[in-house]
Amino acid sequence: MSGLTDAPLIRTPDQRLRVFVSSTLRELEPERRAARGAIERLRLAPVMFELGARPHPPRELYRAYLEQSDVFVGVYWQQYGWIAPGEEFSGLEDEYRLARREMPKLIYVKQPAQRDERLDGLMMRIRDDDTASYKSFSTVEELAELIEADLATLLAERFDASRQPTVSSPEEDPASGRLPAPYTEVVGREREVATVLAWLGEDARRLVTLAGPGGIGKSRLAIEVAQLAGDRFDRVTFVALEHVRAAHDVLPAIARELGVREGGDRSLLDLLGIARSGRRDLIVLDNFEQVIAAAPLVVSLLTELPGATLLVTSRARLRVRGEHVFDVEPLSVPTDPARASLEEVLDAPSVQLFRDRARAADPRFDVTTGNAEDVARICQALEGVPLAIELAAARIRALTPATMLAKLDRVLPLLVTAARDVPERQRTIESTVEWSIDLLSPDARALFTRLGVFAGDCSLDAVEAVAADAPWAADLLGTLLELVDGSLVRQHDADGLPLFSMLAPVREIATARFEQGPDATAARRRHADYYVTLAMDAEPLLVGATQLAALRRLEAERQNLRAGFRHLISIGEVDVVADAVWRLLLYWWIRDLLPEARAWAEGILAAGVPLADRSRAIALAFSSWVALSQPGTVADPRPIEESVALFHDAGDDFGEACALTVLCIACTAASPPELDRAEESQRRAIELVHDRPTFQGLFRGSLGSVELFRGRAADALAIFDAVLEDAIRIGDRFVESIALTNAGWARLALGEACPELFARHLELSLQIGNEDGVGYAFEGLAACAALLGDADRAGVLLGAAETARKRTGMIEQRSYITFQPFIERMLASERAADFEAARERGREMSRRSALDLARGTAPDTRV
Repeated sequence: MSGLTDAPLIRTPDQRLRVFVSSTLRELEPERRAARGAIERLRLAPVMFELGARPHPPRELYRAYLEQSDVFVGVYWQQYGWIAPGEEFSGLEDEYRLARREMPKLIYVKQPAQRDERLDGLMMRIRDDDTASYKSFSTVEELAELIEADLATLLAERFDASRQPTVSSPEEDPASGRLPAPYTEVVGREREVATVLAWLGEDARRLVTLAGPGGIGKSRLAIEVAQLAGDRFDRVTFVALEHVRAAHDVLPAIARELGVREGGDRSLLDLLGIARSGRRDLIVLDNFEQVIAAAPLVVSLLTELPGATLLVTSRARLRVRGEHVFDVEPLSVPTDPARASLEEVLDAPSVQLFRDRARAADPRFDVTTGNAEDVARICQALEGVPLAIELAAARIRALTPATMLAKLDRVLPLLVTAARDVPERQRTIESTVEWSIDLLSPDARALFTRLGVFAGDCSLDAVEAVAADAPWAADLLGTLLELVDGSLVRQHDADGLPLFSMLAPVREIATARFEQGPDATAARRRHADYYVTLAMDAEPLLVGATQLAALRRLEAERQNLRAGFRHLISIGEVDVVADAVWRLLLYWWIRDLLPEARAWAEGILAAGVPLADRSRAIALAFSSWVALSQPGTVADPRPIEESVALFHDAGDDFGEACALTVLCIACTAASPPELDRAEESQRRAIELVHDRPTFQGLFRGSLGSVELFRGRAADALAIFDAVLEDAIRIGDRFVESIALTNAGWARLALGEACPELFARHLELSLQIGNEDGVGYAFEGLAACAALLGDADRAGVLLGAAETARKRTGMIEQRSYITFQPFIERMLASERAADFEAARERGREMSRRSALDLARGTAPDTRV
């Protein structure tokens, strides 16, 4: 239908909208009274022509009434009405014909009926009139409710149409509600948009909550979804609640946007139900967290508006029946900036957002090979939070990515905007987070502050440990879930264990609050004690079938382990740290973190406090072992021999065995190699770990390497095959991976290329996160290709291996008996130039491409 008038009209109280009612008189007298009552309840003026003594002829009179009316209501039943002498139509039909085409027409037909033939003809014409609404009724009460509902809806639609829409197009349905005009494109949310759109298409999902912390992009996602979902609904209405503070003000805010006014003795909820009866509505409620007490009202609204669907954005879940929560996560970030190509960095939505917003600030900016790693690390540091990325990108006019990255040790001072057209609570990340904190209960605020002791992900057990005996911790789980519901804390599972974390900007605020608190010292000690205990508990789980889960748990809480160890060293508890670090030996080894273990060892030695002999033995063993794995190191057996003696005197058989194995490595690395001493040391080590199958396998493998050094490839292979069989039996992926590559080298030494062994080693290394193992796999596959005469594949894989080694900082100590002989033969062949060209391509290849090539899933690399 078209608008009420073409020109703006200001009405005084005595100039209410007029509704012309057309019907036969006697047969529909009760219905006419009902129509009058319905119109008056909406504070509108009924215009009803009645026969009687009048100074003007009837046709002239009802024409005048019609010209002064705004809406036409026709009520029909059985009679066509009287036809005056000389007239072709009855007054009933004439009134309909004289109504202006642009005038909205609401037609109601009483059923059942035996209509006059001419009334049937009129009904047919009305049905074909696209400016008329046509409905049936059977009772007076039903008619009154229909008229009231349709007039309310009509007024709401016309009210919306009279306002300048924020998002509009010439073809847009004037019944559509207003949506805020987005200033920017949505970046990296294709999956989220598709999922929420699918949810809105399901009848069972009438209440969808987009939940997430401030700045995560909930409102922008809701607007995008609402725009795309518009054709599924009769009307899309956006209700901004950011300035609504009281729960009782929510319903009036919704009603205002729907154009429904309070009036009469009906409740506002009833009026909304009447106004939107029979309509499919999508109502977006934005920023609901500050009026969360109004959540039950949402359920009532869905009951009264059976055709409505609600899309809610909130930092806190509503926790009402029928709610379907979609957690809006941060944008994905590059997983490994140092190893990723420019294309892989640009694939990350967080980087795309940074680039787009930085270009808006400085059109000259682009992500290039020169700054891609810095941009990727900025997005990592900001953990993919869109608002944080946008605020950082806006600084590109003053800061290069490298300079910006250097300043992100504290993110909050950087994340500020000077824009005047954004809400105060979104001008800095800090104010956004503080807004959420203000909405918490006192107990939840206290727990939020205590969580500032954590440096990364933590378990519920860890939270309980640091909150022990706190007066606000009576219902700790419930209080923690309040923080989760408020999107200040995130929850995820790691192998079935619930872990809790904070985004970097949130954690920085929690940390600042914690450090100013009176209980910080005691809480830090509880935190450190908990993570020392975690190291003790994890040690037996790092072997066999539980290995992968234990690695993931420790990786998730690595930042807290570091924080706990640092605190203990700062207060002189170095022996406790030495023991904890030693218990995590396999974790450091598998996850390529031995240099970090060495740093802890050197920190212990440099602490300047009395040190137990065993702690010194641990520190010496780590330092020597890591040094032997790094290029340019000259083997010095003296500190290792001291470590062996200290462990022996302390009665620590396992420690002594590990130190003897390091001594074996030093002897094979000596110039010339001391192979007899290496074998003797390794055999003693094996005897000392008879009750530890994992280390039995690792140390027997080391003995096999000594045999390989001696040139006894067949004897070495027998050892490696036996270790491999045992590793598979106990389900230890790490031992299996090392045995596979050792067996592969032994077979190569016997002239047999078995790339499947290195391929299986590669898959296991990826499963357990052993990047050093990826380098071994590339080297082994390169040697196999060289033996088989494939110079191109050999060169590319060797180049990729060199890049992998550069990333880890570790070397293959046995290179001169493993891959080096095959490389030297290739360089001495006629294919040397092809090999070197391919090797250079491999050095430049991204990690993903190199893995695809190694697995046989990459395209041919020949040029």
